Amino acid sequence: MCATAMFFAVAVLSSLVMCGAWLVVAGGSKFGWIDASWSFLVGLAGVVVSLFPIEGWEAEFWRRTVVATVALAWSLRLGLHIVSRTLRGKDDPRYVALKAEWGANWRGRLFWFLQIQAAVALLLAVTIFMAARNPQQGLHWSDLAGLTLLVIAVVGEGIADAQLSRFARNTNDRDAVCDAGLWSLSRHPNYFFQWLGWLGYAVVAIGPSGTWPWGWCALLGPLMMYLLLTRASGIPPLEKHMMQTRGAAYAQYQKRVNAFWPGFQRSGSTA
Repeated sequence: MCATAMFFAVAVLSSLVMCGAWLVVAGGSKFGWIDASWSFLVGLAGVVVSLFPIEGWEAEFWRRTVVATVALAWSLRLGLHIVSRTLRGKDDPRYVALKAEWGANWRGRLFWFLQIQAAVALLLAVTIFMAARNPQQGLHWSDLAGLTLLVIAVVGEGIADAQLSRFARNTNDRDAVCDAGLWSLSRHPNYFFQWLGWLGYAVVAIGPSGTWPWGWCALLGPLMMYLLLTRASGIPPLEKHMMQTRGAAYAQYQKRVNAFWPGFQRSGSTA
C-alpha cells in the first residue's frame, strides 16, 4: 500500500469514529464521550501509520514499534481518564457552553465541529508517521531526547489529571481552585504536557542532523496543538467557565500562575 492510500483510509476511519461520537451525544449521552473517542482515535491512527507496511517509507522496526507504543499508551491513558470522569457524572463545560450558544441547531453544528476534530486527528497522525518513519539507522540522541519528552509528557499529564481529580474529591468548597502540585506552576499543566508530547514526536522525526526533509513536517503537530490548546478549544473556553463558576478565587489564581508555560508563582503569591 502507498502512503496516500493509507492516509485516505485513516481519514475515513477518523470521520467514521467522530460520526459515531456524534450519534452517541446527539442521542442524549454526555459530551465527554467526544473527547474520549477522539483520544482513542488518535492512538489507533498512530499505531496504523507507524506499523502498517508502506512502500517507500521503510524505517527501522524498533523505532516504528516504540513510536506506536507511546502513541497508544498516551491515548489509552487520556481516553480512559475521560471515560472515568464522564461515568462519574461530570460533563465537559466547553461542549455544554457550545450547545447553549448554538441553540436549536446544536446537533447539526456539532456534527461538522466533530468532523473538524477528525481532520485534526488525521493531521496529528502525520506527525506520528514522520517520527516512526525517520529513515536514520541506529539509535541517535534525537531518539533519546524525543522519547524522553514523550515519556515525561504522558507521565506529567497523568499526574496533573490525578492531582485535579484528587482535589475535586477532597474538597466540598465549590468555589475552591486547585493550585497545588503541578497546578501551582501552570493553570493548565495537563495541556502543557499534552503539547510537550507532540514536540517529542517532532524531535524524533527531524533526527540528529535535520537532513531528512520530511521530518520537518512533524512540526505541524506541536504547532497545531499549541494554537488549539492556547487560542481555540482548550484554554479560552475553560478559563471563561472557571471565571463564571469560581469568580474572584480564579481571578486571583490567574494573577499568580501562568496559563500554559510552567513557572514559579509570581512574587507575593501563595500556593
